[in-house]
Amino acid sequence: IAVGSVFMSPAFADEAKLPRTLSLSGHGEVRLAPDMAVVTLGAMNSAATAREALDANTKAMESIIAALTAAQIEMRDIQTSNFGVNPRYDYGQGGNQPPRVLGYDVSNNVSVTIRKLDTLGAVLDAVVSSGSNQINGVMFQLAKPEAATDEARKLAVADARRKANIYAGASGVTLGNIVSISEGGGYQPPGPMFKTMRAEAMAADVPIAQGEQVIAVDANITWEIN
Repeated sequence: IAVGSVFMSPAFADEAKLPRTLSLSGHGEVRLAPDMAVVTLGAMNSAATAREALDANTKAMESIIAALTAAQIEMRDIQTSNFGVNPRYDYGQGGNQPPRVLGYDVSNNVSVTIRKLDTLGAVLDAVVSSGSNQINGVMFQLAKPEAATDEARKLAVADARRKANIYAGASGVTLGNIVSISEGGGYQPPGPMFKTMRAEAMAADVPIAQGEQVIAVDANITWEIN
């Protein structure tokens, strides 16, 4: 038993020397108006045969892409996101009869990057006028979020340190060296901000709620305490 105690004593001594730490997280966020948008749009056409539906859809998409290029959207900012050819069935009133093909639907969608946000309303009006019958979503973005992200990081660290100082002061300890830092967070959904964009000679406005882009960062920091 005595020998065991001799060998165990250094282990207990090492445990007594383990550093005391304080871990807290801080939050930082920056809100900016977006300066670009990605729109998913296209056309769906139906016909008795797949060939007829495809021909009609091809014609519609050619007109849509022509409208986009006329609006000064570069081809590098137009990318096919979905294409499908699907039969339409008549399932009848039940029973054992197999479904009957009524025709075919062809859909083609492209993702379009709008780098001049003040033209978004005019672009949407133009593509609808050119034959687009599918607009599935508008996603606002920041072209260069790096500076805002770095500012959010600074705010997150400052928030974590503020909390740590409060806990340290209330506990009668002082903060030592930082042991570790980790990061989390990113974009958050835009907040509501209604805005109407008007193009000259348009018959009607296209209302756009562009909102605010929120870049949020969480910093998790661990300090030694004395």
